[in-house]
Amino acid sequence: MKKLIKRLWFQVILGMILGVCFGLLLSPSAFALVSSETAFKIAPWIALIGNIFLALIKMIVIPLVLSSIILGITSAKSVEILRKMGLIIAPYFIFSTLFAVTLGIIITNLINPGSYISSNLINQISVVNVEVEKEVQNISIPDLIVDLIPVSLAKAELSGNILAFVILAIFAGVALINLKEEQSKPLIDLAKSLQAFSMKIVEWAMKLAPYAVFGLICSITIKIGFDAISSMLMYVFTVLFGLFLVLCYYLSIVYLVSKMKPMEFLEKIKEVQLMAFSTSSSAAVMPLSMKTAEEKLQVPSSISKFVIPLASTVNMDGTALYQACAAIFLAQVFAIELSFFELFILAITTVGASIGTPSIPGVGIVILATILQSIGIPIEGIALILGVDRILDMCRTTVNVTGDLTASLVMKRLVA
Repeated sequence: MKKLIKRLWFQVILGMILGVCFGLLLSPSAFALVSSETAFKIAPWIALIGNIFLALIKMIVIPLVLSSIILGITSAKSVEILRKMGLIIAPYFIFSTLFAVTLGIIITNLINPGSYISSNLINQISVVNVEVEKEVQNISIPDLIVDLIPVSLAKAELSGNILAFVILAIFAGVALINLKEEQSKPLIDLAKSLQAFSMKIVEWAMKLAPYAVFGLICSITIKIGFDAISSMLMYVFTVLFGLFLVLCYYLSIVYLVSKMKPMEFLEKIKEVQLMAFSTSSSAAVMPLSMKTAEEKLQVPSSISKFVIPLASTVNMDGTALYQACAAIFLAQVFAIELSFFELFILAITTVGASIGTPSIPGVGIVILATILQSIGIPIEGIALILGVDRILDMCRTTVNVTGDLTASLVMKRLVA
């Protein structure tokens, strides 16, 4: 029992359970042991340690991404091996995201969750807050493509555009691998020191993880309670069903490329999935993902250090499926018929928008608003799904990080 208590995954599960229990006790829409005003004042304090944990990870994620990708690329030792890895991973990410989007469109049209929403609930939709609308106005697919080039690192960091740093690291790694050893060695040594420094900060942060999970889950439960979920049950079911199918797709790929049974794979990555579910952040889980890939899945460090940071920013299958489901659902709610061409535009826009989505909690809503605008669906509908977004964010992040680890196994099989 003592060994079990010391394990991170057990501590995280315990934190989740206690967080839900305490959250329901305090939630105005559940047991309401205190007034709603008091509960909402308490919630930020309960979430404090969780927010500190996320802040520590966000603080260190950029140097970790830069150093990991640079070391992953330079460890290839050959431009030919590097080219082979790139030619494999890029089509894989695109196909996987297209699969998730297509799946989301199909199952949402089949289940038709929009038909289960009462007219009274639709009438209660209020205008989405100004902050979201303001951000939407500044985001377009061409802008996202231009932002891939890290012209201003300060701007990229302020906007949470981790993909810009990924691209910078790729350029740096490719440049270093083409230099003479005496020219590249100082920067490679610097990258090694930067990675060691980053991992030490992560090690300290992970000691807070169980307490962070408790605080974040408790705070979320206080705010959403039962009401927000019960009124949107069919929509929640549709998204969760889609995410489950994407998970099955991953398990099938894992079995095909490594002959690893589904339960064995899930057993090895459970800590990563639990952490992803609790934090809703692929960036927060990235160090643990790399460690799990190397130690439990036996993925070479040269592959894990390249694939995992890259996947955590461009391989967002769970997010892509969610955005497709949400867009079709809101079209059904507003009785908007989407033509085949509009569905095609939806698929392409969703794939483009999900690539490079900042791997932090809540940003999916902003990206969704961009997608809704592209096919003429009122963004006011976002107000309808805000209440259940956080719980779905937790679930889609879990699927996202599972996809990252699956990609590392695919690369291991095809490159090794």
